[in-house]
Amino acid sequence: MRLGEFKGFAGAALALVAVLVLLGSLSTPALAQTRVAAADRAAPAENAPSAPLTGQEPESPNAPGIPTDATTVTLDVPARPVAFLSGDSDWANGFKSITGAIEKVDAAIKAAGLTPTGRPFAVFLSTDDNNFHFEAMAPIAEKPEGKTELTDGVKLGVSPSGKAIKFLHRGSYDDIDSTYDLITAFLDEKGLEAKNLFVEEYLTDTKDPGDASLEADIYVFLK
Repeated sequence: MRLGEFKGFAGAALALVAVLVLLGSLSTPALAQTRVAAADRAAPAENAPSAPLTGQEPESPNAPGIPTDATTVTLDVPARPVAFLSGDSDWANGFKSITGAIEKVDAAIKAAGLTPTGRPFAVFLSTDDNNFHFEAMAPIAEKPEGKTELTDGVKLGVSPSGKAIKFLHRGSYDDIDSTYDLITAFLDEKGLEAKNLFVEEYLTDTKDPGDASLEADIYVFLK
């Protein structure tokens, strides 16, 4: 599961999930449960550029991927014009569904002669143990006047905005649930609460969920 209700995690849990990151990935059922659990507990820091945004990664003395005050960024995420496509998927085929939707969005942007202005991202709007509903988005320079839709079901709109905290995921998508475990523990330890809304921004173009070179930033929006 992704961001839902997190209780009972803190110091000891943080150490435990750190071991999980170092030893291996979770199974698909476990991955679904953690992400749903993650969907309702997050927060942001202060200052930051556009949203979702990329930036320099602060160095951390801790094990790779473990959230700390030095590796998280809290920011005000501004709304940006985007082209987007809504979709639904089960967790087992999640990355394939997301990258497939992003391909369609990119093609529609190109066909319309619009200018992309950043990396694509997925907005997770609702999750349960088995499935999730999302919107694959790509930022554009501006929304064409009088248009609300492009081709192939791709629509025009704006990205989510508000206070959010950014976490780093570096590694395969198959292992991303380990990062959500760590986020859950971090938020619980800090006493932070979040909306059931989070964003994954993909900084690399891989379509293979097992590709260890994947880089993604995870934005969790605060209540």
